[in-house]
Amino acid sequence: MVTATHPTDIHPSAVVSPRAHIGRDCYVGPYSIVGDEVELGNGVRLESHCVIDGRTIIGEGTRLFPFVSIGLAPQDLKYGGEKSDTRIGRRNQIREFVTIHRGTAGGGMLTQVGDDCLIMAQAHIAHDCILGNGVLMANAATLAGHVLIEDRANIGAYSGVHQFCRVGQEAYVGGYSVVVKDALPFALTVGNHARCYGLNTTGMKRLGYSREIIEALRHAFHLLLSAKLNTSQALARIREEIKDSKEVDILVDFIESSKRGVVK
Repeated sequence: MVTATHPTDIHPSAVVSPRAHIGRDCYVGPYSIVGDEVELGNGVRLESHCVIDGRTIIGEGTRLFPFVSIGLAPQDLKYGGEKSDTRIGRRNQIREFVTIHRGTAGGGMLTQVGDDCLIMAQAHIAHDCILGNGVLMANAATLAGHVLIEDRANIGAYSGVHQFCRVGQEAYVGGYSVVVKDALPFALTVGNHARCYGLNTTGMKRLGYSREIIEALRHAFHLLLSAKLNTSQALARIREEIKDSKEVDILVDFIESSKRGVVK
């Protein structure tokens, strides 16, 4: 890392701290601000009017569109100015007016976004949220603090996820939903308050899952949602009737590890 790229890569109106670490082939657009403790990996692009502050690392190849704000103090009255972190992975697309706030002492001191995510315009990622790889957040989707979003989950436009909730891998949360419990992996979760409508079959096919895996998961969701069993009974039946399915095991483990309960 070096302290500045070639001068032509930093617009004259940008304010870049001489203490920031700027990688090779970066671009810092007009009126953007880069703070003292910021690290931009190689090939990061800030289009214009971006504000990056705090102890923030942005991975190589990530592109920030106008008016993005990353690493500023969280909207949390308990925050006391502690030196917490924000980490953004590689090859992300972070669109206009997105806000991502740093972590807090009450949540592990870290807000993190994985690799290859698409965060659409006006989305908000609050303090201490952890996002996996390949996550898609549509326009104005909102995560309260301490939310965990697993790999390749999809959060629909204008949806809100309550603090301390989880959204499982490859889950699909429909637009305008309100999620107040954990949203199951591989499932369709939609509504206010959200309900689970079973396996996201279309999404599973698009991701290339085999017919056998889809049928095993479909049977598991039938037992969980439609067989007039309580959750404990459904899990017992799933273990008894579905063997040697990694995806079904992921679903079962997700339910058993839930602290808030799951959306059904």
